[in-house]
Amino acid sequence: MAAVKLQKSVVSQAGKHSASVIFLHGSGDTGPGLRRWVYDVLGQNLAFENIRVIYPTAPARPYTPMRGAQSNVWFDRHKISQHCPEHLESIDSMCDNLSAIVQEEIRAGIPKHRMVIGGFSMGGAMALHLACRYHQDVAGIFALSSFLNKDSVVYQAVENASQQPLPELLQCHGTADELVFHSWGEETNSLLKKAGLNTSFHSFPDLNHQLCRQELELLHSWILKKLSL
Repeated sequence: MAAVKLQKSVVSQAGKHSASVIFLHGSGDTGPGLRRWVYDVLGQNLAFENIRVIYPTAPARPYTPMRGAQSNVWFDRHKISQHCPEHLESIDSMCDNLSAIVQEEIRAGIPKHRMVIGGFSMGGAMALHLACRYHQDVAGIFALSSFLNKDSVVYQAVENASQQPLPELLQCHGTADELVFHSWGEETNSLLKKAGLNTSFHSFPDLNHQLCRQELELLHSWILKKLSL
């Protein structure tokens, strides 16, 4: 499949551009939709003095869990479950499309060790594939309310990584999540840790499949720590 140029919504840095964050939305959302959601929860944009925040949009494609209806998703899956095989064909072609955004930042003068890649829900899983398999030299990865399938190729990629150390992973999850169970997030985290990734896992009591202010404030300070000059 030919690469697709992805649309994106950008929150520009206030001062000199010296680092970038790529923040991937969940299934059925868009870049502008996630940007607005973050704004509503935080009461302001996720914004920085020197860091540009990029919210790409997944192109619409047929999505099997919705009986093949068109949806803005990063990849297809057989069902929303830990136990089925990954739909690698769609994951890999999207990694190519998203790598083009990484390359655009490199051309803008931002080296990969000044980039963080992350996402919410499906966007977090996509970020793990993108960073752990193709861009192991980024500064960090974050995954909010996300999980990987039990036999994910990401675990293998982390185990076999020649790049050391690998980027650190920040994972956050609501204990009341009814779509992506908290236990799935925990299990993903411990399997990644076992494979050799430096990870942290933060639980948010009573939070469903949502973002919350405390979580975004934690993310903001973690991004600053990873990308401080």
